[in-house]
Amino acid sequence: MNELLPDTAPDFDQPVAVLKHCHGRIRKQLATLEKLLAHLPEHGADQQARQAAAAVLKYFEKAAHLHHDDEEQDLIPMLRAVAQGEDAATLQALAPVILQDHKDMDAMWQDLHEQLTAIADGSGTQLSSSTVQRFSQRYLNHMEREESTMAPMAVRLFSPQQMAQLGQAMQRRRGIEPAPAASMPDVAMPGGSVAAPASPAAIGERVADLRKDYGQASLDENDVLDNPVQQFTRWFEEALKAEVNEPNAMGVSTVDERGRPSSRIVLIKQFDERGFTWYTNYDSQKGKQLNGNPFASLLFFWSELERQVRIEGRVERTTAEESDKYFNSRPLKSRLSAIASHQSAPIASRAELEHNYEDVARQVGETPQRPQNWGGFRLVPERIEFWQGRRSRFHDRIVYTRQEDGSWTRQRLQP
Repeated sequence: MNELLPDTAPDFDQPVAVLKHCHGRIRKQLATLEKLLAHLPEHGADQQARQAAAAVLKYFEKAAHLHHDDEEQDLIPMLRAVAQGEDAATLQALAPVILQDHKDMDAMWQDLHEQLTAIADGSGTQLSSSTVQRFSQRYLNHMEREESTMAPMAVRLFSPQQMAQLGQAMQRRRGIEPAPAASMPDVAMPGGSVAAPASPAAIGERVADLRKDYGQASLDENDVLDNPVQQFTRWFEEALKAEVNEPNAMGVSTVDERGRPSSRIVLIKQFDERGFTWYTNYDSQKGKQLNGNPFASLLFFWSELERQVRIEGRVERTTAEESDKYFNSRPLKSRLSAIASHQSAPIASRAELEHNYEDVARQVGETPQRPQNWGGFRLVPERIEFWQGRRSRFHDRIVYTRQEDGSWTRQRLQP
């Protein structure tokens, strides 16, 4: 009834990933509660039921409270300190809801605690279905709010030093002594003081010592599908289930007329047998480079799963109908931003940029039309490589290559 497979957590140097990992564990405990509801009427408080009840009790009695404290005492106050404009307004509306959720879920937990304690010691078999359902639904909605708003906001706004500060606070809460602050460059300390920065040379030397040994999974020729797009779909779904941070983020590399490459991160918006699609300003740097040299490479890196996918091929524009459909599906402010910004072109100040936005908003109202210089690019893949991290850098690499008739061949590459 319980999930017995290893549940490897990310390190505290990725505090937002740790918080999302906690959500994954909460979802497993909620699933166990649902299974327990179905199990008890038929089997009573047997050994399996007692173990399941004890596991749920153990988690929600301690780990869940630590998770709530992480948010109440550190994450939310730190976000309030840095959020501005629309972020600040969103946080002002959301934070009271999050804090009230914590109180309400704690109250519901008290009812479940008594029932689960009786099941765990074998003295009772009653578990309120309505309370379990209300508790589970409240938690699921709560986590969805946090994952769709607060977590991305923290990733976007926090500096590396602030991420370190959050991770260290979470470690101390769990009785784990964090690494000394002096080992980090320019870390802001309470009261506004700053730890002495390490020299660039010292930091550069330490980079060579940054090592993480991989070992979560393997990749064998017999395990992969014949079609690389279907294999990518399988891995993408697994990344979603693992709650990988921004699984749809990919690096796009292009080359200018001098043969000099440039890369940036964009979000994939669609993939199918035709290729991998994203949207942008055609007059941007990548748009101009693709106009002159219509070949590019994409890179997905899902560190939580120790996986990466490299995709190379020719790039084409999507149809005007496809671009219109996606543009009109975007939030209004995103559409206005796409019109107001001459992407990649210099501008004197942020104030001028916001002035351009306000002008556009006044002129086009709430039904802006897609500008002709904005639309989709689709990379038609010719080569797709799947990489799975393995121990001692002896990684698994399997590459697919498209043939002239449209079929795919695959082979293993040495790491």
